[in-house]
Amino acid sequence: MNLGKLGVWYSSDKLKPAEMAALIQQVEGLGFGSYWYPESRYYESIATGAYLLANSKTIKVGSSIANIYARDAFTAAAARRSLNDMYDGRYISGLGVSHIPMVEGLRKHEYGKPVTTMRAYLDGMEAGRQEGEPDWPVAIAALGPRMMELAAEKCDGSLPYNVTPEHTARSKQVMGAGKSLIVEQKFCLESDPAKARAIARSELKRYMALPNYCNNWLRIGFSQDDITGEGSDRFMDAMVVWGNEAAIHARMREHFDAGATTVVMQPLHADGDTDARTRGLEAVARYA
Repeated sequence: MNLGKLGVWYSSDKLKPAEMAALIQQVEGLGFGSYWYPESRYYESIATGAYLLANSKTIKVGSSIANIYARDAFTAAAARRSLNDMYDGRYISGLGVSHIPMVEGLRKHEYGKPVTTMRAYLDGMEAGRQEGEPDWPVAIAALGPRMMELAAEKCDGSLPYNVTPEHTARSKQVMGAGKSLIVEQKFCLESDPAKARAIARSELKRYMALPNYCNNWLRIGFSQDDITGEGSDRFMDAMVVWGNEAAIHARMREHFDAGATTVVMQPLHADGDTDARTRGLEAVARYA
């Protein structure tokens, strides 16, 4: 996957369609190699991917992630093929098992064993490949070692989210040199500690209620106290790098030094403060 070193991740559910189009055009204009979007509660993943591709020219667009419980494996294979055929091979199929509340609570499906379920899904996608079809890219969300091993075995890359450079180093050991390691990192271009951590807590609160993330945070060295209630300052500072441009670049460099092939930066800011988002993206784009 030729993604370049830098990408941007942003929540589609925070945007109206016209805002989404304007943002990806801004990101593309700043020279980022890829743009990543989730599938949560409002927009459907494949429709969103098509809209983003239609409103951009050269940037790669990746789902991060498309929920595998939202469509069967044959449909996911057809979606990957369709979007790449229609948009010059610019789509990366990023998949994930999501979380029990999103699967059983919202969708009313039974949440299966994550690695077993994902393996079967990837096998189903491969079975849905058409004769002569190019080997379009696929990556999976992988936090724990077994899912990372599956990514290394069957995918072009992995998509760790809400992680630290230490986790990136562990992931690289499993993924090896021939695979893409596409790491998300939240950042806030804000030098006031209280303001920056308030923005971090507002963003991380929903993730701190999800067992998949909590289990991984405990596995990589945080304590239960770090991730309970409002969360510790130590935890907030690890998940969201804040400060000036140099501080943000330093965290990016840590991920690259640990083995990331692409670092995908997610700008955090006060609600509605698109000027702060722009300043943040411009600062990240200056990374060298």
